[in-house]
Amino acid sequence: MSPSSLPGDDSAAAGHRVWRLGANVDTDALAPGHAMKFGMDVIARHCLESMRPEFAAQVRPGDVVVAGPGFGIGSSREQAASVLVALGVRAVIAPSYSGLYFRNAFNVGLLLLTCPAVAALQEGERIGLAVDDPDQPQVRAADGRMLACDPVPAFLMARVRAGGLLNELKQRFSKESHV
Repeated sequence: MSPSSLPGDDSAAAGHRVWRLGANVDTDALAPGHAMKFGMDVIARHCLESMRPEFAAQVRPGDVVVAGPGFGIGSSREQAASVLVALGVRAVIAPSYSGLYFRNAFNVGLLLLTCPAVAALQEGERIGLAVDDPDQPQVRAADGRMLACDPVPAFLMARVRAGGLLNELKQRFSKESHV
């Protein structure tokens, strides 16, 4: 694996399974309020239950969520991004995100790809992620089409590679303490 690639990214035929959602998926659907008093394991069991009751039980590590515009609207709860990481979701691909969700997602190590052509991706399709060049990330559709995504700033891609802000800081301080 090259230093700029993300663990689990590939363009192999198996690829990443697509879970399609609509527009304006809110944080309460991702991390329902009634589950917030519990740990992440319980929150995860309720993720998207109001939209896709089967999601939490059937999502597999490496799967991707593909949604319409406005993904992550609602509250600032970090658990709405953390729950997708806990379930093994590799990335969320949408045309736009809530600003708070965008920041929270990268801080917990969840890759968000902003892709205007996301409507071309179908439920259950197996796709590839080409993110070696954060200035030109792409999604490879099952039929081989390459869908261009907006650039991801290098520092955010590094944060995803590290597994989130906490891991990034631990790595940085560990290196500094050995100097």
